[in-house]
Amino acid sequence: MKKITRKGATVDAAIKAALQELNVTRTDVEVEIMDAGKKGFLGFGARDAEVAVTLKETSKPSEKRESAKEEPASTVESTIPAQPSLPPSVEESVVEAVELAMQTIESEGESPAMSDEQAINETKAYVTEIAKAMGIDDLVVKHEMNGKYLSFQLDSEKAAFLIGKRGQTLNALQQLAQLVANKSSEQFKVVRLDVGDYRERREQSLEQFAERMADQAVRNGRKVQLEPMPSYERKVIHNALSNRLDIETYSEGTDPNRYLVIEPII
Repeated sequence: MKKITRKGATVDAAIKAALQELNVTRTDVEVEIMDAGKKGFLGFGARDAEVAVTLKETSKPSEKRESAKEEPASTVESTIPAQPSLPPSVEESVVEAVELAMQTIESEGESPAMSDEQAINETKAYVTEIAKAMGIDDLVVKHEMNGKYLSFQLDSEKAAFLIGKRGQTLNALQQLAQLVANKSSEQFKVVRLDVGDYRERREQSLEQFAERMADQAVRNGRKVQLEPMPSYERKVIHNALSNRLDIETYSEGTDPNRYLVIEPII
């Protein structure tokens, strides 16, 4: 059996590179994820994914393949409008500002407990500070609290920059907000940041994507490994497929490279 290893920005990109070299389709090979890679924080400290692809004994490379290709397991973004990228200089400022803020928070240690109102105001201040580092001076932050759940709605004419590619910037801001809100809070708070209806659209896209990948797994009789996702996105997919009796879902790996697997029940 022929076996090759390839790297790529994502697991899917690495698999695609290997398939192109072997001149076969996804159904003709066995894939082993050697390193799921790392997206980094706002693109900082990223690491390529690496896979080992083994050609099945019954499959032979062909000059042309007319059979239908499998849908890549990382095309969830296809139903969400692409978000513009920040200029490199601004991107660096965002990375530095967020990292500095998080280091400052972590180094402060314990401080007197804050009321919910104080925690909310301080969280707003931190998020606004990061937004200014991105060149966003018109940020409006609204909040809603329901028990331990604290939601912030962000609004700006440059809203797309707050989202970033694949929601990466928004997820980073949410991570910062979660840390700030809980650093001196008596009750743990689950923080959610949203811009417009991005989270809702993202969840809808994840649900549609989950159904397509589940159908693919059942059709081919093979499990499908998705790209690494935040825990709440994996949960969306788990919930979307929870009523299906022909597949099961589970997560593998460790954060931040933990990914979800959809496996057909045969």
